[in-house]
Amino acid sequence: MSLETKVGAALFEVIDPELGINIMDLGLVYDIQADEDKNVTITMTLTTPGCPLHDSITSGAKYQIMQHVEDVGEVKIDLVWEPAWTPNKMSERAREMLLY
Repeated sequence: MSLETKVGAALFEVIDPELGINIMDLGLVYDIQADEDKNVTITMTLTTPGCPLHDSITSGAKYQIMQHVEDVGEVKIDLVWEPAWTPNKMSERAREMLLY
C-alpha cells in the first residue's frame, strides 16, 4: 500500500465537527502527495473560506497522520480555495449521512 493511500485512510478519521462527517467523504481533500523523504503534502479546502474550525480540522489531519501512519516525515497542509468546495464533492455515503 502506498504512503498516499495510508495517509488517505488516516484522514477518514478526521471529522468535521459541524457536520459530523469525515473530511474524505466530504470531499475536502483534493490531493495527497508524498516525496522521496516521506514528507506528505495534503491539498485540501474547507466548506467555507471563513470556516471557524480551520485550526481544528487541519490540526486533526496532521495528528491523525502522525499517529497512525508509520514512517511519515513532515506533514504540510496546503489549504486552497480553488476549486471552491460544493456539496457535489461529497461521497454518496456523506449525502446519506446528512439525510438522517
